[in-house]
Amino acid sequence: METVGAFEAKTHLSALLERVSKGETITITRHGIPVAMLIPIGADRKTLTHNEIVEGMRALRRQGKPDKMSVREMVEEGRRF
Repeated sequence: METVGAFEAKTHLSALLERVSKGETITITRHGIPVAMLIPIGADRKTLTHNEIVEGMRALRRQGKPDKMSVREMVEEGRRF
């Protein structure tokens, strides 16, 4: 599985879609943090166990921003956009 940045994905979307149509899976990142996956239609989707979901959430939390923001600050940050 290959990883590409959001800018590169936007710039080369047609080429990435061609690769995905041939069976490849591509992860798109923003600032090094995975945010999306391009997968072929009909790809087998694995049913995750509860433990796998929890571990995935913990891994995602470890990748978060190093600075500490309160929920209120995050809400206000989101309203700017």
